[in-house]
Amino acid sequence: MASTSDMRTGLILKIDGSLYTVIEFGQNKTARAAAKVWAKLKGVDNSRTIEQTWNSGETIYPVRVEKKPYQFLYKDDTGYTFMDTTTYEQISVPAEMVDAPQFLKDGQEVSVLINGETDQPMGVELPDKIVVMVTYSEPGVRGDTATRTLKPATVETGATVNVPLFVNEGELIRVNTKTGEYVERVKE
Repeated sequence: MASTSDMRTGLILKIDGSLYTVIEFGQNKTARAAAKVWAKLKGVDNSRTIEQTWNSGETIYPVRVEKKPYQFLYKDDTGYTFMDTTTYEQISVPAEMVDAPQFLKDGQEVSVLINGETDQPMGVELPDKIVVMVTYSEPGVRGDTATRTLKPATVETGATVNVPLFVNEGELIRVNTKTGEYVERVKE
């Protein structure tokens, strides 16, 4: 058990028998009433997003979560298969549990969130930024760099990312997996 003062982004709470991740939170203070803590929550075991409000100091029920390093092996009809990098044990998770499946590459290192009570996987997180190769992109017009104009480019995982005009096929780029946006060009 914990109180609302322990609230932080990424904390996983048990509310009405379901698990929710805190996306954002804040505190509302008024002159007369006691402070209230609010949180925007995303379902771990369902796809719902809810908002919840507690009185300041109220008890909340966080779930113990372990982050373990896993390696992506393959995708099939049952979902995505990952291997524990220490025990070589394999797990399969449905596509809904992977936060950015369009950026998964074979052999890529990911973090799997494991419920400390049941030892069941709760989600798969990719690194915040990954390096991918551009496999297809329209050629940019030389000298057209005055504005921040973007063009679509297909990367090696099959995802489409909007990149600046100077990025060409065969180049490595860094992509933010949370937003799906281009970050920078990577020198080899």
